[in-house]
Amino acid sequence: MKVAVIGTTGYGGIELLRILHSHPVFQIQSIHSTKGEVPIWKEYPHLFNINDQVLEVINPEEIAEKSDLVFLATPSGVSGQLAAQFAEFNIKLVDLSGDLRLKNTDEYTQWYKHEAAPKEIIDKAVYGLTEWRREQVAGAQWISNPGCYSTASLLGLGPIVKEKLIDPSSIIIDAKSGTSGAGRKPTRTTMHAEMSENFKIYKVNEHQHIPEIEQQLLEWNEEIKPITFSTHLLPISRGIMATIYVQVQKGVTLSEIYKIYEEHYQNDSFVRVRPEGHYPAVKEVCGSNFCDIGLHLDERTGRLTIVSVIDNLMKGAAGQAVQNANIMTGLDETTGLTFIPMYP
Repeated sequence: MKVAVIGTTGYGGIELLRILHSHPVFQIQSIHSTKGEVPIWKEYPHLFNINDQVLEVINPEEIAEKSDLVFLATPSGVSGQLAAQFAEFNIKLVDLSGDLRLKNTDEYTQWYKHEAAPKEIIDKAVYGLTEWRREQVAGAQWISNPGCYSTASLLGLGPIVKEKLIDPSSIIIDAKSGTSGAGRKPTRTTMHAEMSENFKIYKVNEHQHIPEIEQQLLEWNEEIKPITFSTHLLPISRGIMATIYVQVQKGVTLSEIYKIYEEHYQNDSFVRVRPEGHYPAVKEVCGSNFCDIGLHLDERTGRLTIVSVIDNLMKGAAGQAVQNANIMTGLDETTGLTFIPMYP
């Protein structure tokens, strides 16, 4: 099956190339960028003598003619425009940006500070939180890939929220990400001298993944109230840890909670619920498509702590995008994704 990748020079795009290089079914037909027609290895020298493909201009009609599936790894504000151009062609599409995630266009404009894509374009895409929306993904033509923070947070919260075992106003998410989550464009925030031996909070209760998380939480439980969500930058390249706090209903035990999580995720290849007393670290999922979850119930306060870790470029972006593409094209969802985490 022939695939095209648009936005190849960003971290999400280059991670897609890493996965697709060894994918047994998906063949990289073309790669595209606004950088100009240069070999990809000149942007990423580690690809020298591995991938000599040349970056091509973005021509949706030509791409649709030559490929069966396209990944949009372009920034928010750009992907929606490109998606609209692909709408007239019979091609499967997976968008890694936030442009097709929010069904409420006013919310998109408020949080992303861009004009929203046309409503009919947004409605064409299925929200691809794979473990929770597998049937919808299987029947989809277009997928809106979840955000990195959203993936870690929602996979961590899903079972307990779905079962309505928490105070719906109690959700607090304390999330930390490596600097690759901010993209490849150099900024003062992410430069080495600023982040080395440092730890920063940013976009305090203003992160654009907030409405995305709330949108899905409300689908599981219509009583959920606005969440408290803080984001931080870690002095590491990749990885996310979301430490989530919720107040459980009186009488709920940790063994009951574990049973709910284990039953829900028992058939999900990429979600690993750690045994009681064991909590995941970012490095333990690095380079893989795993989401690892640890649970602790404080009997003194009745508060459940959920620790959810992912690699932001894999399960939080390119890995989940390929997982969704596998499902929507009838493949086993683990195809090309059975990477053991890199350690140390």
